[in-house]
Amino acid sequence: MRFIGPECALGEGPLWHPLRNQLFWFDIPAGRLHVSDAMGGQRQHWDFGEPASAAGWIDEDRLIVATASALNVFDISTGQWSVLCPMESDNPLTRSNDGRIAPDGSFWIGTMALDAAKKAGAYYRYKAGGLDLLLGEISIPNATCFSPDKKTAYLADGGQQTIWRWALDEAGNPIGERQVHVSLKGGSIYPDGAVCDAEGYLWNAQWAGSRLARYAPDGSLDKIIDLPVSQPTCPAFGGEDLKLMFITSAREGLSAESLKQQPDAGKVIVIDMDVAGLPENQAHL
Repeated sequence: MRFIGPECALGEGPLWHPLRNQLFWFDIPAGRLHVSDAMGGQRQHWDFGEPASAAGWIDEDRLIVATASALNVFDISTGQWSVLCPMESDNPLTRSNDGRIAPDGSFWIGTMALDAAKKAGAYYRYKAGGLDLLLGEISIPNATCFSPDKKTAYLADGGQQTIWRWALDEAGNPIGERQVHVSLKGGSIYPDGAVCDAEGYLWNAQWAGSRLARYAPDGSLDKIIDLPVSQPTCPAFGGEDLKLMFITSAREGLSAESLKQQPDAGKVIVIDMDVAGLPENQAHL
C-alpha cells in the first residue's frame, strides 16, 4: 500500500485514462483536477473555479468533466474547457458528485445539496446531447458503476445507506424498478464510490468505515480491505494490467487528533490487487 499526494479536502472521482496511462482525480471543494502517473509522478493540476467531482474520457486529449453548474469538455493538452450542457446551473445550493461513463458511452452523474442532509440532489444521464433525469430526491449520489456484462447499473444514496442495482436493456436504458443490492442501514458506515471488477464483483469505498468492501453479484459481502483512512471516497482500477486499485479519500471534517492518527487522509491510496478491473468506458458526446 502506498500513497499519492497532495492531501485533498475531499478527494473524489478517480479515473484511469486507458490511452494516456494516467490517473485523474478531483478535490471537490477546491474545484481542482489532479493528474499523475501510476507512481504519483509527473503531477499536474487545473482549477475550474467551482466544485468539480467526476470525469470520463472522450479521447486521448479530452475529458467530460462534471462541475457544480455544468458538464464540460476539457482539453488536457491546453487546459481549456467549454460548457457541454448546463446542469442545475440555476440552483446555487447544489453541486455535482459521483459519476461514471456507462458501457453505451452515456454519462451517469449525480448532484447533491451543499447541505448533504437535504434530499435535494438527483441522478442524470447525459446521452446524445441530452441530459435526462433518472432519479430525484437523492441526498448523496454515489457508487455509480456497471457490470461487465453491461446488464446492470449500480448506484447509491449515501444518506440512505443503500446501494441499488438497476437492470439495463441492450441499449443501456434502465428498465423496471431498481432493487436494493446492499443495505448498510442501522450502522455508522456509509456507501461512497464504487467500481466493478472483471469478475462482476462490486468494490465499495465506505465512508466512516475505514474500509473497501467487495460484494458478490448477489449482494453478499465477499471481502473487506481495511484502510488507514476513515473517509475513503471512491475506488478505480488502473495500471497497465488494471490490477492497481486507486482509492481517493477525504480529510474535511476530521479533528486535529484524527488527522494525527491518519496523516495520509486526503491522499490517493494505491493497492496491488489479485483481481483485474475493467477499462473505463469511452464517453460518447
